[in-house]
Parts: sequence; C-alpha cells; structure tokens
Amino acid sequence: MDTDLVAMHMSDGIIDAPVSVLFMAVAVAALGICAWRARRELDERTVPLAGLVAAFIFAVQMVNFPILPGVSGHLLGGALAAILVGPFTGALCVAIVLTVQALLFADGGVTALGTNITNMSVFGVAGGYATAVLLYRLARRRRDSVPVPAVGVIAFIAALVGTVCAAMGFVLEYALGGVATTSLGAVAAYMFGTHVLIGVGEGVITALTVMAVVRARPDLVYLLRADRARAAVPA
Repeated sequence: MDTDLVAMHMSDGIIDAPVSVLFMAVAVAALGICAWRARRELDERTVPLAGLVAAFIFAVQMVNFPILPGVSGHLLGGALAAILVGPFTGALCVAIVLTVQALLFADGGVTALGTNITNMSVFGVAGGYATAVLLYRLARRRRDSVPVPAVGVIAFIAALVGTVCAAMGFVLEYALGGVATTSLGAVAAYMFGTHVLIGVGEGVITALTVMAVVRARPDLVYLLRADRARAAVPA
C-alpha cells in the first residue's frame, strides 16, 4: 500500500475535488464556531500559554519517529492542546499550525487543507478532549483530587483516542471521494492499525508534557480548571 495513504498530513490528489471542497467548508464552519467559543476559554493567563502550545506542536510535528518499516509518525497535538488550553482554543492552535505548514513548508496539500484541518483540528481534538473529560470525571468520583500520574494516564489515553479519531476521519473522506485504487477495507484496517501505534507515541509525549505543566502550574491546565469551575456551580 502507498504510504501516502497513512500520512496524517494528506497531500493533494488523494481525495477528489468535490469532497475536498465539502470538507474545506466543514473546516471553515468549525473554526468559526471555535473562534466564537474560544473567548470563554482565554484570559490574560492562558493567551500566552495558547501561543506556546501552538509553537510546541509546530516544532514537535517536524520530528518523525519510526512506527513500522516505511511508516513514521509525529505528534498531532489535538488532545495536548485541548487539555492545556481548552477544546475550542486547542482546535484553533492545531489549525494555525496546519495552515502554516501547508502554505510555507508544503507539509500537506493546499487543496487538502480542509480535510487535514477537519481530521486533526476537529475530529482529533474532539475525540481526545471528550475522552479526557470522561476519564477525569470518573477519576474524581473516587477522590477529591487526581494525582499527577493519573492525569498523565488520562492524557495518554486521550491522545491515543484522538489520534485514531483523526485517522478515521481520513477513512470517511476516502470513502466519500478517494481517488486511489486501494479498497476501503484495506485503507481502514491499515489506518487504524498504524495510527494505534502512532497514538502510543503521541500518548507518551502528551502525558509527559501535561504532567510537567500540572506539576509546575496546575492553575493553567484547562481540564483541571474547567472541572473546578463545574464543581463550584451550585446544584
């Protein structure tokens, strides 16, 4: 199978034009909603952190790690960004990184920018953050505070799930408008298998980063702040 099909940064020509236009519209609409909702997540403390998160994701995405012969992975950053600065701001951070990479570094096709943003900024962030919230709430039911290592485990699982969700977004797009001759079943199986492995690397990096921030400045971690804000609201 062509390894271009497993690259999370899709290149031009893998998906036909109508589907590419459709998901560009989806990406624009989703980012518009994110820009509107991000105002509730950002304040004078978290705006600098959002910039640092975007810069960190951009830098780490440039480093690939081997998964299988002919297959390499890199940090997607969706779960990491959502946990640290919130899902809407996190989606914007990832989208900015993807746009800069596509326009200035030719990392991902310009006509595929909408599908790449949809997969990594929307599906990846949503899947990762929803998983993190669910696991964190379950952990809080057992104790008043969640230990830092447990937060790391939550971040690891969230990053793994977010990576697989982003990969399955590609499978959806390929099903709607894939131009290659490889069967949908083969693409789905290969994308799922390889991105589970990529998700392990993603999870390790995400867990280590989140734990470092939690130890240094837990007040800046959106997942923890949002949970405390919910707990402070009278029933």
